[in-house]
Amino acid sequence: MAKREILTSRQRLIKALNHEPPDRVPIDFGGFQTGIHKRAYADLLDYLGMSEQITILDPVQQLAKPSEAVLERFHVDTRYIVAHGPDSFTGGIEQNKRNGRLWHDLRDEFGVVWSMPDDQQLYMDISHHPLAAATIDDIADYPFPKGDDPSRFTGLREWALQLRNETPYALCTGIGGVVYEICWYMRGLERWLIDMIENPGFCEALLDRTLAFWLGYYNCFLAEIGDLVDVVMIGDDLAGQSGPLFSPDFYRRVVKPRQKRLVRHIKDLTRAKVWYHTCGSATAFIADLLDNGIDILNPVQISADNMDPADLKARFGRHLSFWGGAIDTQHILPFAAPAEIARHVYKNVAALKPGGGYVFNNVHNIQAGIPPQSIVALFDAAYEAAFYD
Repeated sequence: MAKREILTSRQRLIKALNHEPPDRVPIDFGGFQTGIHKRAYADLLDYLGMSEQITILDPVQQLAKPSEAVLERFHVDTRYIVAHGPDSFTGGIEQNKRNGRLWHDLRDEFGVVWSMPDDQQLYMDISHHPLAAATIDDIADYPFPKGDDPSRFTGLREWALQLRNETPYALCTGIGGVVYEICWYMRGLERWLIDMIENPGFCEALLDRTLAFWLGYYNCFLAEIGDLVDVVMIGDDLAGQSGPLFSPDFYRRVVKPRQKRLVRHIKDLTRAKVWYHTCGSATAFIADLLDNGIDILNPVQISADNMDPADLKARFGRHLSFWGGAIDTQHILPFAAPAEIARHVYKNVAALKPGGGYVFNNVHNIQAGIPPQSIVALFDAAYEAAFYD
């Protein structure tokens, strides 16, 4: 008997995130931390015989916004909603010539400049850290953006109501709540890591400013759509390939209390599940993240140390949902044949889906150069492996 769907996408996602087996595993594709590079997307469109104008979802990561036709082709259950910049912000991408090359430069609201050479166009790197030479006294005077500027949220509720009333899909926010990483974006990573040891007061003062921005932001954002959204996405990278990126003790003393305050604040404003993104070998922090109040871990980088899907499910699956973990994007997706990709997907889905608590997704972004046949194999195998009966 052919497998069939009996739930809507929203019902399916909610059931899975409540740790109940739905009809099939929900499928996600096209977010801000789990998306697809514009070059890979162009190749995919060509392979599928589709013709459409490509919209850039995220200029820093050069991610494309998948069309409805592509999302429907891959049985995707999620749709995304985001606020926009305030009316007072005049940022955008400028083209400038430096050292004989043409560069695309983007200054964000925090004053960080992201740059990409025109002859590469893979992604943007930080080229200017506005607080690189700052003292702790300078933090109080720095012109931080206002998270609660009401002009950020115009039209947001109307958009969310349209998605809720006219489509069957689960509604997710774009990623926000970046309390920690924005600090080193502004300071510079090397200087920030030194500050953790030599100048922790500076770190705390800057973290307090970024936290204040996000507390104000979510006050307004969730006042508009807190009753309509299913998943609120936040995140800060805490881990690398082999373990923590910085001292877990510093995390627990300085970063965690601020993250915990943000998560609890969000949960006071909405019944939506809280999704947290950190790459790498994150097992050292999972208990802390659960204590903070998160519900979902993304991207579940299974190629990192101590991130075996079956082990994660056994250790944390009663309390934590996993969003990702579908494919080794470092060694399998870029290089393996479609049949091997499918086998890899079947194995990982089988490990993560029992009892619910799992949403299928590629581990982080699909990069430029990934063969379209591999992308199709990834999502087709996901759909075939997704059904519970």
